[in-house]
Amino acid sequence: QVQLVESGGGLVQAGGSLRLSCVTSRRILTFVDMGWYRQAPGRQRELVASIFTSGSTNYADSVKGRFTISRDGAKNTVYLQMNNLKPDDTAVYYCNYLVNFAIWGRGTQVTVSS
Repeated sequence: QVQLVESGGGLVQAGGSLRLSCVTSRRILTFVDMGWYRQAPGRQRELVASIFTSGSTNYADSVKGRFTISRDGAKNTVYLQMNNLKPDDTAVYYCNYLVNFAIWGRGTQVTVSS
């Protein structure tokens, strides 16, 4: 079973930027579609960005134009560049497959102050 380890979160002011990283324990990124998810307190986990094996990407409307998902197969890492952060982006961020989820990692906390 693949392990997923997220990092890069922190406390940032509104308008700031962060880059999240997700390291996978196996070389899977070239044949698995991946996504970044987030869960805010009291809310369901939601998918915010996807990257497909073709290299194409997709974003939730709430982050479109501000977040960019990318991957580095050689480093077994998926990234989420987050710009122009808003307080509503505050959540724990996770990476995982788009289907047939692997075991969820611990996530990384992102807190955006107003």
